[in-house]
Amino acid sequence: MTRKLRYALVGCGRIAPNHVAAARKNADTLTFAAICDTVPAHMEQVLAQLPERERAQIARYTDYRQMLAEVHPDLVAIATESGKHAEIGLAVIAAGANLIIEKPLALSMKDAHALVDAARAQGVKLCACHQNRFNKSIRKIRSAVEESRFGRMLHGAAHVRWNRGPDYYEQAPWRGTWAQDGGALMNQCIHNIDLLRWMMGDDVTEVVAYTDNLCHDYIETEDLGMALVRFGNGAYGIIEGTTNIFPHNLEETLYLFGESGTVKAGGKSVNVIEEWDFRDGRGDPATIKMEYGENPPNVYGFGHTPLYADVAQAILTNREPYVNGEAGLRALELVLAIYQSAATHAPVRLPLDACATTDFYGRFGR
Repeated sequence: MTRKLRYALVGCGRIAPNHVAAARKNADTLTFAAICDTVPAHMEQVLAQLPERERAQIARYTDYRQMLAEVHPDLVAIATESGKHAEIGLAVIAAGANLIIEKPLALSMKDAHALVDAARAQGVKLCACHQNRFNKSIRKIRSAVEESRFGRMLHGAAHVRWNRGPDYYEQAPWRGTWAQDGGALMNQCIHNIDLLRWMMGDDVTEVVAYTDNLCHDYIETEDLGMALVRFGNGAYGIIEGTTNIFPHNLEETLYLFGESGTVKAGGKSVNVIEEWDFRDGRGDPATIKMEYGENPPNVYGFGHTPLYADVAQAILTNREPYVNGEAGLRALELVLAIYQSAATHAPVRLPLDACATTDFYGRFGR
């Protein structure tokens, strides 16, 4: 019988219920051993979805270091404010535990590299929580990329057209700050930015961008970002991300254009295939759209559960997670390159050696 991994969650904010649900749905490989948050009431709110008997078996902590020392978890998920991901992640790795870090992996290239290097040195698994890679639609599109059905990639586009108002930022004062969050691109759009880079070949050579704060004068960071990306294979990417759409979330879309194929994914979190056209004519587009479409209740989609299953198997079989730390580092690098290009009004070449969100204090006069 396969041994179960002791699982712990650090951070009980907006996304925490998705992590709890994913861990419980993987109960064949995970035992929910502990939960940690600096505010005890937040833990109880997150655990309220569980049966009373199950809640009673989960240890509560307000200090993650004490939790690590006493529980000795095999797997820890970090779902705190983004600015604390690196500090907590490095402590988890030092304790010998594997970890899942909510996006973004960190808020600086220095911290992201430190996490990746420490996990490798310690021999533990590091997963960046880009759960949309597990969407049925995205897995199908990725298979077409890996089979070279697009031919030469020409260009792709990632659009996130959402709405975030005062209530969202009042719920958690760290949101929209350079020290703990970043803006629309880092928080809301990084999942789709990750998908665009991944699908287009990962190797980015240059970025030209604009960012601005047009409607949110109560936050420090951008609510609009637009970028043109050049990939090493000669293809181009277009990124548009905003939280200014009236009156509510409109769409998240991913377009891929190749010499021999065109695909569009859309829906709440690119969970549906809206266009599917390949020169080779394999597969009925209508059937593929129907079979690989999902209708999630919110923008978080259904990806956390398969991501957790993959990480558990990666630990148990000693392989890399499907979305490893390097993937999270690359997504972070592209967002930071956009920030740097917009701030300097100049193209930015990659790789990006040193950059952090805190480099942009006062960018919009706040």
